[in-house]
Amino acid sequence: MLHRDHTLACLALLLTAASGPGIAAWQGVGEARVVSRERDDVVVATTSGATVAVSFVNRDVVRIRMTPAGRPGRDFSYAVADGARATLRAELSESAERIDIRVAGGAHVAVQKRPALSVAVYDAQERLVLSDDAARPMAFDPANGAVEATKQRPAGELYYGFGEVPLPLSRQQQSFAFWNTDAGNYPPGSGPIYQTIPFFIASHAGLSYGVFFDNTWRSHFDMGASDPARYSFGAGGGDLDYYVFTGGRERSPASVLGEYTALTGRGALPPLWALGYQQSRYSYTPQAKVEEIARTFREKKIPADVIYLDIDYMDGYRIFTWSPTNFPDARGMLATLHGEGFHAVTIVDPGVKFDENYPVYRSGREHGVYVRDAAGSELHARVWPGVCAFPDFTDPQARAWWGDLHAKSLDEGVDGFWNDMNEPATFPAEDATAPVTMFDASKTFALDVRHAGDGEPGTHARYHNVFGMQMARATFEGLRKQRPTQRPLVLTRAGYAGIQRYAAVWTGDNIASWEHLALTVPMLTNLSISGVPFVGADVGGFNGTPSAELYTRWLQAAVLTPFLRTHSAIDTEPREPWTWGGDSERINKATIELRYRLLPYLYSLFAQAEADGITPLRPLWFEYPRDPKAALVDDQYLVGKDLLVAPVLQAGSTKRRIYFPVGSSWLDWWDGSRHDGGTSEFVAAPLDRLPLYVRVGAGVPTEPVIQHSGEAKGVALTVVVALGAAGTSRIFQDAGDGYGYRHGESRTIEVAQTAAGVDLTIPRNHGFQRLAAVELVGLEAAPKAVRLDGKIVASLSFDAATRRVRVPLPNEQARRIRIEM
Repeated sequence: MLHRDHTLACLALLLTAASGPGIAAWQGVGEARVVSRERDDVVVATTSGATVAVSFVNRDVVRIRMTPAGRPGRDFSYAVADGARATLRAELSESAERIDIRVAGGAHVAVQKRPALSVAVYDAQERLVLSDDAARPMAFDPANGAVEATKQRPAGELYYGFGEVPLPLSRQQQSFAFWNTDAGNYPPGSGPIYQTIPFFIASHAGLSYGVFFDNTWRSHFDMGASDPARYSFGAGGGDLDYYVFTGGRERSPASVLGEYTALTGRGALPPLWALGYQQSRYSYTPQAKVEEIARTFREKKIPADVIYLDIDYMDGYRIFTWSPTNFPDARGMLATLHGEGFHAVTIVDPGVKFDENYPVYRSGREHGVYVRDAAGSELHARVWPGVCAFPDFTDPQARAWWGDLHAKSLDEGVDGFWNDMNEPATFPAEDATAPVTMFDASKTFALDVRHAGDGEPGTHARYHNVFGMQMARATFEGLRKQRPTQRPLVLTRAGYAGIQRYAAVWTGDNIASWEHLALTVPMLTNLSISGVPFVGADVGGFNGTPSAELYTRWLQAAVLTPFLRTHSAIDTEPREPWTWGGDSERINKATIELRYRLLPYLYSLFAQAEADGITPLRPLWFEYPRDPKAALVDDQYLVGKDLLVAPVLQAGSTKRRIYFPVGSSWLDWWDGSRHDGGTSEFVAAPLDRLPLYVRVGAGVPTEPVIQHSGEAKGVALTVVVALGAAGTSRIFQDAGDGYGYRHGESRTIEVAQTAAGVDLTIPRNHGFQRLAAVELVGLEAAPKAVRLDGKIVASLSFDAATRRVRVPLPNEQARRIRIEM
């Protein structure tokens, strides 16, 4: 028997959800007994009756699966992308004390047989990646099915990822449990809230590795909180099934993230319009108000692409309906919005109102798609419409039924769908007298509720954490079926690892406070490097009303995050960019215009994310893992590798300290001044300026201000080149929607800076935005001459205030720019 004192806090949460004997029932995995091969797996039977299987997804990614029952059951995962788990056959050697498993040119797994089986993973250079804590071997509880592993933790090892935990950037010496929860007004320091992404990237001495624990039960992690010499993870049921991403030869955060997203899938390139500014409120109603909001954006020339409709657009909160009173001509309203360059997104919750006169409810009942309680009856629980039934999204038939429901809304003119309340969230009983806490059991289904489990029926205790992801999947797949030539926009509050294949994610019901504004940076950067490229937080805070200053600073902080939306609760004051008028309106307008100037850059980053899994939003540490000062910076972020954003996060501040990471130099976006890597400086940050820097060596595509993304095709591109270092940047272009880019209907422009100047590689244009100019930034004085393909460019104007020279390109045959100082 093992005493598991180092995870008592997490296990207390675990045991709340899974009844059974307590800690004393834990059993170690035991000694290795028999080694065998099953297909490409090496399987070790142990004296406890458990088996441990080792396999290689590729030469640098190891999978370890401990099954307490002995023989593994179905090998199925909601997280792993189709076709991503093919394995390599490993070489096996065995001695009396040890088993060695390796693939040529790849990682190496060493299994110590006794006194208890323990596993160590080495990279291809035989550097230790991680190892079990021999004093606390893998263990399980035969009484309730819980499992756990403990790893040795080197001093100073840091951890990043884990989705959207509202905590500082690095997760070392923290502990938390994963159980998707409707966590309105979540306090800083609380555990994971709406998302379960049990994946982290570790960093130690400049080298990285990753671990993904693929288990949908309530899971827990202790990253050195109980004992700084070790970390542990486990769950209330299922197998101890985890992957180790060694990071290949580079051992960089990017190589680890690339391995993880190759396994769990990469977010598809969104439609261009989804990267524009988005306006929402709970709720814009009636129809005339929606039309007024859209009209005001255009009259004030504040760019915007999307307007959201929250739950009040519906008839009594019945999903896929319109209120006949407040939205008497929804189709006409949507046509008007489209005519003004807007797209419309409607909220759709999973609760289907229990109403015999409601066709959607009757259809679901007739198709047998609803979740059942432990007794086998249709589960009923209260949410916004009152008593509701809920589709079982772990049932393929339910997902197909759900997807088909979207056809009517699409035909009416709805462009995207917002999945909310899908943790799943329910309301406590009307006669409840006990206080309701954040993780209260009354806020979701009972643990014994039954799910189909895609062929392996099980309880809600097992499938709770994937409910929201599978709802998003059903929505996404339905849209792909109904509109196969258009890219879907699905936004979800809840999800599981791999959610990036189906949806964008926002951080739920935050608060209009400076504290929550500051939280958005570590929350969103960690969520992003957890494999989710399309992430954002409600600008201004959902609950409460921000001051003009707080809203302005929040909009600046969010303007280059992938998903940009203002949203607010029903009991708050108006929250549009013009609400405060005067200087606030002017500044907010300019901030949104900055977003649209940089849309070509953001779009290129999303194309990269689909290709290699490297997400647009990154903490400084991600690009500079060997810089110890960058490791804990959680009030700045990178957009790609070329833009550094340092938002103002404190009330009344008009300057702030900025750290420039070692390895690059940076130019101020606004005045072209240079800042060397490894330095920390106080910079001016008046209310009308976002501190923004471009990496020396980068080429960043920009476009003139447009009012919505549909106007992009009519304007030309300018590439801003930050002079002073060698580097190559790539600009991706396609139609902005559809899937032609997967069949060659796109182009990638390359901009390379060398010691000689700037070289352009511009493929043939097939109707894409023309590259019309190059702006050279970082000049301390006007150049004597600039030559374009050997010819002097006449009439150049040097802007001393911004240290820029604009070089117009007469056509796209231009290839070389040379500067004479």
